Amino acid sequence: MASVARPRCGDNGPENGQRFSCKKSGPRCGSNLERRSVISADKEADFEADYIVVGAGSAGCVLANRLSADNRRRVLLLEAGGDDRPLHNVRQFLPNLLIRVPIGFGKTIHDPRVDWSFETEPDPGTAGRRHSWPRGKVLGGSSAINGMLYVRGHHADFDLWRQLGCQGWAWDDVAPYFRRAEHQERGKDAYHGIDGPLNVSDPTERHFISDAVIDACESLGIPRNPDINGRTQEGAGYYQLTVRNGLRCSTAVAYLHPAMRRDNLAVLTEAQVTGILFEGRRAIGVSFLHRGILKVARAGCEVIVAGGAINSPQLLQLSGVGPGALLKGNGVDVVAELPVGENLQDHYMTAVRYRLKPDVVSFNEIGRGARLVGEIGKFLLSRRGFLSLSSAQIAIFARSRADLAVPDVQFHVLPASVDAEKLAAHGKVEFEAKPGLTFASTQLRPESRGWVRVRSADPRQPPAIFANYLDDQLDQEITVAGLKIGRKIAAEPALSRYINAAIDLGESEPSDQELLDYARHIGTTVYHPVGTCRMGQGHDAVVDPRLRVHGLDGLRVIDASIMPRLVSGNTNAATIMIAERGADLILGRV
Repeated sequence: MASVARPRCGDNGPENGQRFSCKKSGPRCGSNLERRSVISADKEADFEADYIVVGAGSAGCVLANRLSADNRRRVLLLEAGGDDRPLHNVRQFLPNLLIRVPIGFGKTIHDPRVDWSFETEPDPGTAGRRHSWPRGKVLGGSSAINGMLYVRGHHADFDLWRQLGCQGWAWDDVAPYFRRAEHQERGKDAYHGIDGPLNVSDPTERHFISDAVIDACESLGIPRNPDINGRTQEGAGYYQLTVRNGLRCSTAVAYLHPAMRRDNLAVLTEAQVTGILFEGRRAIGVSFLHRGILKVARAGCEVIVAGGAINSPQLLQLSGVGPGALLKGNGVDVVAELPVGENLQDHYMTAVRYRLKPDVVSFNEIGRGARLVGEIGKFLLSRRGFLSLSSAQIAIFARSRADLAVPDVQFHVLPASVDAEKLAAHGKVEFEAKPGLTFASTQLRPESRGWVRVRSADPRQPPAIFANYLDDQLDQEITVAGLKIGRKIAAEPALSRYINAAIDLGESEPSDQELLDYARHIGTTVYHPVGTCRMGQGHDAVVDPRLRVHGLDGLRVIDASIMPRLVSGNTNAATIMIAERGADLILGRV
């Protein structure tokens, strides 16, 4: 049998400059890896760890931190992208610099140096269009390139998870993990914590148009709500942000960078995992390409897949875990037949723009020319101004019908307008020159379902992604209702006095069919794919409530892909919560 190669005591890790300690072997989870006939007779393992975490994104960075907190456990974190620190990765210095600057998300979400640059299949529900689906390919994953909005979802979302067979995931179960993750700058209360790594702050820049939007909502019967993550979600208020001292606080910044000092944590970047290795029905390691060289790592305890809603199902399918017919058709031997890649859900957003009056200055004008130069200086001196902006300022959670118990529509509102055609065609965010205002509405709990499926056995080939937007009639109805709500808010005197004209849809009242057609042609993703490794107990589930892959040992999935239903809001905070709880499940604390 091949001997096991492991880093020697005192060796520098290949990427983060930290030692991967072998002073203590760590717990072996009741088994002796050395006695197994694994990998192959002629292939030595290049690395050995107790836990191998695949993907250093929103979940993976959390897991690496929490699992390595006990120095008896050795953790190997593998990331296909590069280091997110500008001075640690000269080849992607500029995108890494833009990662730090909040407004830089508009550039990084389409930079292939830090983005997987996925694209969906043509979608019949959206006029046959393909959609750009950015996913972070860098330490911090999508938390390094997202819009930084901190939204947990509605309490009822998690109670529904429990009703769907996910014991231990009701609101009362998950609330402590939201609090544990959070450092809330407003202070501690019944809903928020102050001792966590993830900084949550109020925006430093406000705009009188944003204040007018809140006033207009209130006059329409949508209450003011200064904390959409508190007692109740419904209402209008400023989004809070995952920003610290004016700079993005990704999970790499919050969780991973501090943990990289530990001897028992090794972090490899530019390491794309190509397959999970099995001995029978137990996962015992992974193969991966590290800068073009195929390597192997063994796991003494568990392999934890944390690649997100696209990469996680792709890796499982490549490894023989997924729909049998799909795998056989692509030349992959079946290890376990499970509905991996099904149940794909995403929020679909339709924006309506308004042209503000000529004397009203929006962020459009501030973000260009001589004014932009001044804003750069302001940011360098105070970490404030245009460069500190997130993807939206105002959150609105509203009900499409008065008889609903909870909101079913969310708005992202920003006193700026972008080129709608470029956004719809390529997902590119480009501000217009004239003053503008944007209402972007989305249905919170879509019923339409898509899928993620490998195209071949080649791990370097992106999977096929079918979003299937607006397939369900309810989704169509609520999308239309959301557009109507946005137009009503804009017509309220508190806001309409600043508006010159509607850029989209015109001033006359469009029919429901015209609104739906508009949504089909203009709408786009809110970057919230989930559900492709569904948690639950039935035949349609991939992982159980302890996040273990059904029918297999030593393998878990811990990321947004395990959500049985999409949460009512942005998904990053819930993904971090999942990883916090997942770490406790692994360590036997719950």
